[in-house]
Amino acid sequence: MKTGLFCNYENHYQNAHRVIFEQVTLVKYAESLDFEEAWITEHHFNDFSVSSSTLVLMAHLASITHKIRLGSAALLLAFHNPIIIAQSIATLDNLCNGRLSIGIAKGGPFPEQNKHFATSMSESRSKTLEAMTLIHKLLYYNDVSFIGEYYQCLGVTIYPKPLQKSISVYVATSDDDTLKFSAIKSLGLMGGTQFSLNTLKSNVTKYRAINSSGSDRLMLARFFFVARTNEEAVSEALPFLRIFSQRMKAVKNQVQSDDNHSQHLMPISGQKASFNEEDLLENSIIGDVTTCRDKIKRFQDELNLGTLALNPCSLDLQKKLENLALYNQEVRNYV
Repeated sequence: MKTGLFCNYENHYQNAHRVIFEQVTLVKYAESLDFEEAWITEHHFNDFSVSSSTLVLMAHLASITHKIRLGSAALLLAFHNPIIIAQSIATLDNLCNGRLSIGIAKGGPFPEQNKHFATSMSESRSKTLEAMTLIHKLLYYNDVSFIGEYYQCLGVTIYPKPLQKSISVYVATSDDDTLKFSAIKSLGLMGGTQFSLNTLKSNVTKYRAINSSGSDRLMLARFFFVARTNEEAVSEALPFLRIFSQRMKAVKNQVQSDDNHSQHLMPISGQKASFNEEDLLENSIIGDVTTCRDKIKRFQDELNLGTLALNPCSLDLQKKLENLALYNQEVRNYV
């Protein structure tokens, strides 16, 4: 199992510049601790998670790191031109010397994204999958012609081509059709911070029913904080989780107020993603050393993890840095 950093650019200070460069500090420090991966989110029209230009952020990280692998978590393909995205991916793969992984998603639960990018929630999934199909062709083939429902091109060749012969692609989903698409194409899966172990197990089981060989490439993002006691860990993490919970509940209420959007938060298990503090704590890796080791071991046993990407839960940068070091010393080598 690889260890990664999950970079969500939470703006607790109402200072986006500070947040962006604190995240740079965390990624550089994670690399010094031999974390293998850093995953960068994409959000729009959101003053809380200020990572709207994911590939730009990743290009900067590529320039100030040397060995840590960089992944998108995830590119919201329905909101982008796939030819431009293919060109950007290929260029970025060259810039980071082949350290690039790509995660994709349909976007949500943020209705403003669909509104301002003129993409309805009902079509965002199909646009995402069609865009990924076209992007794959553009990355690895010349004179690409494509006629789809949303995208068309005739005889297109992009330059440069990626440095890697095959860039790893991961899909963030709990949708049956998208899981099937991912399994048929042997794409990896991504698990979000808010989904329970049962939901994740359901996703993996459905994937493996179609493709038993590709599901070991599962990237799981989790909130985490490790301390000498459970009480200390929860005390430090809870203010961070409370802000996240309040923000997401407000969005969830906005979505559910409109019947046209009511299914947007529904994973395939039939249970809604939970943003309650208690559920977030349960789904996170927060506690003393033994508790964190045991939680990770359970995720490994139940899901066959490829990467565990950690989002340290503190409002203080120094405590985040110290926590990454403590995780490295007391947890990582025992799981």
